[in-house]
Amino acid sequence: MNNMFIYMLTFLGNMSKVNDLRVTLGIDDIPKKWYNLAADLPAPVPPPLNPITKEPAKPEDLLAIFPPSILKQEMSTDRYIDIPDEVREKYILINRPSPLQRAKRLEEMLKTPAKIYFKREDLSPVGSHKTNSAIPQAYYNMKDGFTNLTTETGAGQWGSALCLATSIFDMDCTVFMVRISFDQKPYRRTVMQTYGGKVHASPSPMTEYGKKMLKENPDTPGSLGIAISEAIEMAVKDPNTNYSLGSVLNHVMLHQTVIGQEVMMQLDMIDTEPDYMVGCVGGGSNFAGFAFPMIGERIKGKNDTKFIAVEPSATPSITKGKYEYDFGDSAGMTPLLKMHTLGHDFMPSPIHAGGLRYHGMSPMVSLAAELDFVQAVSYDQMETFKAGMMFARAEGIIPAPESTHAILGAIDLALKAKETNEEKVIVFNLSGHGLLDLVGYEKYINGTMESSVKQA
Repeated sequence: MNNMFIYMLTFLGNMSKVNDLRVTLGIDDIPKKWYNLAADLPAPVPPPLNPITKEPAKPEDLLAIFPPSILKQEMSTDRYIDIPDEVREKYILINRPSPLQRAKRLEEMLKTPAKIYFKREDLSPVGSHKTNSAIPQAYYNMKDGFTNLTTETGAGQWGSALCLATSIFDMDCTVFMVRISFDQKPYRRTVMQTYGGKVHASPSPMTEYGKKMLKENPDTPGSLGIAISEAIEMAVKDPNTNYSLGSVLNHVMLHQTVIGQEVMMQLDMIDTEPDYMVGCVGGGSNFAGFAFPMIGERIKGKNDTKFIAVEPSATPSITKGKYEYDFGDSAGMTPLLKMHTLGHDFMPSPIHAGGLRYHGMSPMVSLAAELDFVQAVSYDQMETFKAGMMFARAEGIIPAPESTHAILGAIDLALKAKETNEEKVIVFNLSGHGLLDLVGYEKYINGTMESSVKQA
């Protein structure tokens, strides 16, 4: 065997090993269409209801806050919707496509035969998956002639993403940031302001509903439901302003499916089928984007993957909530949505995973759970931060508090595989980094963090 042949075999072997540890795609691999799970679910997604008539909401009922092109996507049951070239071009700016990486050191630390992979949504400029929907939402509003957007944000990831997107399309953005996160995460606020956004702690004196909440409880930590009400109120009062939502609604789930479509391509590259796909859930956007394309294949009988949605024990909407129609906001300004809910007046405890502090769950994620395509578990924040610390020491990445829920879900599955000595394949979505969430890590390290149960 000559030296050149030996060299080529060695080179190809090394390529295979590298591809297993970090699976990358090229720019041309950015998906050209969004995938809509509504086309494949064996039951129709219950429509939103007009809160007054209790009849299915018509598109014109929502034109006061959403542009026509977004409403068309919200109501669509088409399996695929084309991604505009201008949006795909902007996806390059936010580091799409993102890598699929193997958590080799975490596997070794756990002494598990399982293989653990994670999708790196932490590499976008704002450090999370949220830009996948912020960019198309800003784009469609711009194309439909609107110049201003309002929104809410919990941890600040969605607010940062929308401020970046509106900056790209020369629009203005006003963000109502849940007060507890406004206080705990000042640098998220700075990020939004750097991109040109106006940021108000919610509840705020900027809206009638905010004033009402402050009068009733001046020390309230706020909630995503309250912040949504404030953002909608501002949008309704200004004809040049629309509301933009970072989770829950169908069009947001749709936009996020670039994640899952990339994951499927990457798993094909290494000839791997996951036994489990794991994601954290608050309103459902990162989990849906990550899991829906593969769930669609599961419905068609093409895989046996199990899908695990991990939520905080402080806001366990799937594991303990009711599946019923409820408002998406606290003031009752939104249409009624059929979803798992803890009640629109539920006030969650001030946990550090601010992006998961929401009373309800996406109607599409909720229906997938009702149909047993999704299983839900919940964890206390003391457990999730412990998992986040382990992951940081193993893989070098400090995860967002939200993402630590998915990490703990993956770790628990890997430990079960260790008990049964099975080489399971576990893939989770690292929905964001925690470099702007170090107050939470500091409290965990110095022992001043409280459990979700004590705070509730």
